[in-house]
Amino acid sequence: MGDLVKSGGNGLVGLLHGKGGELSIPKPFEKDIFLFDTYVAGTTHIEGIEELEPHLNNDDRLEFFREPDNRYDKQAIVIKTVDGVKIGYVPKQDNVIFARLMDAGKLLFGKITSEEKKGSWVKIYIKVFLHE
Repeated sequence: MGDLVKSGGNGLVGLLHGKGGELSIPKPFEKDIFLFDTYVAGTTHIEGIEELEPHLNNDDRLEFFREPDNRYDKQAIVIKTVDGVKIGYVPKQDNVIFARLMDAGKLLFGKITSEEKKGSWVKIYIKVFLHE
């Protein structure tokens, strides 16, 4: 290993050298991986969703947060706008694997694909992504 950090070499050594001669390892390639199409559950229980709905747009990013103390669902995942406004949950039938990924430290998020308004009911369709 000592030979790798010596200056004056060519090839791999030159690629790994950072400022001041220390070892510099490049960051891995980051990407967002599409996992699943679903919808936001529980919008009927969100106070003010009718006023919020006109401000939700296709491709808006949605943040996911685990809620393991939820009394109705131990795998609950809360969905919020980037401004921190709660809009609902990942549906219970879809959240088991997503909750396990999040509990293992993986970053999941959503993007709005479309919305439907039927009276006071707002259905928001989303795509779920894993940021890797």
